[in-house]
Amino acid sequence: MADTNETVTDLADLKDIAGETAAVDTVAPAAPTAPLREQELDQHGRAYATGRRKDAVARVWLKPGTGKITVNGRDQEVYFARPTLRLVINQPFGIADRDGQYDVVATVKGGGLSGQAGAVKHGIAQALAKFEPALRTTVKAAGFLTRDSRVVERKKYGRAKARRSFQFSKR
Repeated sequence: MADTNETVTDLADLKDIAGETAAVDTVAPAAPTAPLREQELDQHGRAYATGRRKDAVARVWLKPGTGKITVNGRDQEVYFARPTLRLVINQPFGIADRDGQYDVVATVKGGGLSGQAGAVKHGIAQALAKFEPALRTTVKAAGFLTRDSRVVERKKYGRAKARRSFQFSKR
């Protein structure tokens, strides 16, 4: 503390001022390539996951392949005729740069087509994270692993719909 007017321009200067030795820098960081989770596969080498959206529930099996997506025994172009729904389903592969590398077999029940597409997307993202645990952070950052909990509000007694009251009549 003989010279209190020393300026710090770099972290190395701070170390010299504090009087620490260089042995502090020898600590090596943990290997970033080791995933925190293990790969979860069934006996056929597929990753299984369940996706949910609104009232729809999708069971999804993911395996390496050519990019063919089958929903309820039909091709995705037949089952989801609207291009926007097919775009929703393929979002997890686009985020992870895995377009055309996995085959998907999905069975969906309940809800409408939009909810079913969201459920399949959620299931694909979950299965992708199970098949390649290193992709989990990428898929999670995009928000695909979080279940969208928004559902239709129930109709209440004495109301026309969930919140709308019946039309007022003066006479």
